Amino acid sequence: MAQQTVLVVDFGGQYNQLIARRVREANVYCELISYEKITEKIAETKPIGLVFTGGPASFNEPGAPRIPAEIFSTGIPVLGICYGCQLIAGTLGGAVGNGPREYGRRTLDITDGKSKLFDGVKAASTCWMSHTIYIEKLPEGFKTTATTETCPVAAMENADKKLYGVQFHPEVMHTEEGFKMLKNFLYNVCGASGEWTMSNYVERTVKELKQKIGDKKVLCALSGGVDSAVAATLIHKACPNLTCIFVDHGLLRKGEAEEVVRVFRDEQGMNLIAVDASKRFLTKLAGVTEPEKKHKIIGEEFIRVFEEEAKKIGKVDYLVQGTIYPDVIESGLNHSAKIKSHHNVGGLPDVVDFKELVEPLRLLFKDEVRRLGFEIGLPKEIVMRQPFPGPGLAIRIIGDITAEKLDILREADYILRDEIAKNGLDGEIWQYFAALTNIRTVGVMGDERTYDYTVILRAVTSVDGMTADWARIPFEVLQNISDRIVNEVKHVNRVAYDITSKPPETIELE
Repeated sequence: MAQQTVLVVDFGGQYNQLIARRVREANVYCELISYEKITEKIAETKPIGLVFTGGPASFNEPGAPRIPAEIFSTGIPVLGICYGCQLIAGTLGGAVGNGPREYGRRTLDITDGKSKLFDGVKAASTCWMSHTIYIEKLPEGFKTTATTETCPVAAMENADKKLYGVQFHPEVMHTEEGFKMLKNFLYNVCGASGEWTMSNYVERTVKELKQKIGDKKVLCALSGGVDSAVAATLIHKACPNLTCIFVDHGLLRKGEAEEVVRVFRDEQGMNLIAVDASKRFLTKLAGVTEPEKKHKIIGEEFIRVFEEEAKKIGKVDYLVQGTIYPDVIESGLNHSAKIKSHHNVGGLPDVVDFKELVEPLRLLFKDEVRRLGFEIGLPKEIVMRQPFPGPGLAIRIIGDITAEKLDILREADYILRDEIAKNGLDGEIWQYFAALTNIRTVGVMGDERTYDYTVILRAVTSVDGMTADWARIPFEVLQNISDRIVNEVKHVNRVAYDITSKPPETIELE
């Protein structure tokens, strides 16, 4: 039986990925596609429903995105959001025009409680608006089903043709009943069965991998990050001839290298080659202070080590990549004929002799990758691991890299992570870490003068890392972290907390 699919049709809206994630959260598989590909994707996937996203264009503008009118006669249910709602109205003979500006929270009043879209939804609730264009005239066969104080058509529908439009954004958390509305569309209108679960995904993917790969050779660069960890474990469940190469460049956090070996070799039973290249990397980095140069040295040296180990294995049939769905979207929606290569370490396919790439996570969002990790039995410390840059601690040390500085930073970073976890904040903060500055300041410990390093603590809240706000860690927790670092870590006498958001800062220091 073919997998039920909903197509989320992108018109350039800022929430396009969020809409797709919400559909997935409702246990319905969806794909995000460009509006320019709608006809071919309908023929290819035979979707149970279409969701049109918002977008920056005005329907009446020359060159505004359009779709063929016959799409609305296929019988496929449609939900148009913001621009998508205006597109439905304008294409089917209604009229849209400039109206009162609506930005932010508004009270949504349901005028038709019998609408399938609003089944079980409160008669009045908060919704999130972001528009200056509104529907002046409904298309024939449509009726208004919700309003706000300044928007006469906040929602409309032609139930007979299964066409629905909302001027607000049900996908954002600010819309109080939004997720319920999306689920109503998916289940009450499209007839979804809710088969998109991680257990089903594991079963389906393992079966497909077994058929595709069989007993051929598979190679995976295992960094220990969640994407490569989940990809490798999924392949391991399907294929007996997997070899993972883990390169310890000496720039990992405290206990991380040992944890990777323990989890994947000892607990998961993988054929794992662990390469201790820490001295080699430190030698290459000696005296280097410029951040971009650090990046390039580490990236190139990683490839060289991986290449040397891969040659010992010989020709492989498949190379595993941890590509996830946002990587595919980034390439596929920008009119690019070639999907970008997103490697755990850049450029691996150029130096490894293999026949084909395997990307078992390319359909999944990051949160789904984490859920999948739990489903296949990976421990929490791997699945919920903090985002960690490829160059590791090298770009969290300002100035030159030495073994002593790495030891200082590992201990300080471990204390921060330990206290965050002890205080139950690890599930609330998107990323948190310690960085070692090149600043040395005067301090006093006991009755003695000290002249030691300053550690910066960085913690941010974010959804996707594109923007981030500094995390409001309680003062008493910050105090405990600071006290422990200056007492337990040698050569540190000052701790600072970075309260700058992104932008203007980046999350990492270098």
